[in-house]
Amino acid sequence: VPSRPRQYEFSRLNLTYNVLSKRRLIQLVEDGHVRGWDDPRLPTVSGLRRRGVPPAAIRDFAKRIGVTKSDATVETQYLDHCMRELLNKIALRRMAVLNPLKVVIKNYPEGESEELDAVNNPEDDAAGSRKVQFSRELWIERDDFMENPPRKFFRLAPGREVRLRYAYFVTCTDVVKDDAGEVIELRCTYDPETRGGNAPDGRKVKATMHWVSAAHAVDAEIRQYEHLFASENPVGDRHGDFLADLNPDSLSILTGCKLEPALADAAVGETVQFERLGYYCADPDGSNATAVFNRTVGLRDQWARMQNRQAGAPAKKG
Repeated sequence: VPSRPRQYEFSRLNLTYNVLSKRRLIQLVEDGHVRGWDDPRLPTVSGLRRRGVPPAAIRDFAKRIGVTKSDATVETQYLDHCMRELLNKIALRRMAVLNPLKVVIKNYPEGESEELDAVNNPEDDAAGSRKVQFSRELWIERDDFMENPPRKFFRLAPGREVRLRYAYFVTCTDVVKDDAGEVIELRCTYDPETRGGNAPDGRKVKATMHWVSAAHAVDAEIRQYEHLFASENPVGDRHGDFLADLNPDSLSILTGCKLEPALADAAVGETVQFERLGYYCADPDGSNATAVFNRTVGLRDQWARMQNRQAGAPAKKG
């Protein structure tokens, strides 16, 4: 007598700030709310690939959440956590400045430059190191400078000394502004005895900043992706009208960004860590004139912070 077939039932995966219904995904694509099936904001395989999510991170996520018979919604921050955990181990480190402010080092020789050693991945000794160019004119993040800083701001300010990663200690001496009063350039001095980032006399600084040499920088467009929906449950919160909860700020495009030269050789689909900023993936829209990178995930692990709060442990500062 043939045995009766067995039927196994399991619930569908639901992710916060997402819709996974095929019907709704088709509507998003066909109505032009996203750029296509491979839009990095979509939870499709091609979208996750273009966003730079490693397949191993998706498998790890699926293994951790398991299979259930009752409907449940998994926090998308948990997927982000799985991505960070893997990328921290395998992603190469690079320096990129997304909102550039020029720095001129007054006592550095004009027309000269030098190569400095930079670690590719501190979590993987086998990844080795690379050379980064240092010169008289640099780009730093505009957010790393304040003319009148509050008490707990430790980055660059008039009269303050900071460390440039892999390079030297620099001190801001002058601030150059345009006619509208906006800061357009900083004049600094450097201590040549601090090459590599440490002072022979043992003095300490409270901040280390990333930078890119202006003469060697690669121009780039950076696409910053956020949740496609503003609500954790776009279908339930809007009683089916999920389009009303689309996040108008789910994509912001930054132009005029400056990258270190090594990023010009990044292969399409390669995910790297922009130091102090997050993980980014080289997009096929890039060209020899302008590189294009998509943000995969930021460095701040909100899932770990939430777990710490639930366990009663103090959240780490980041």
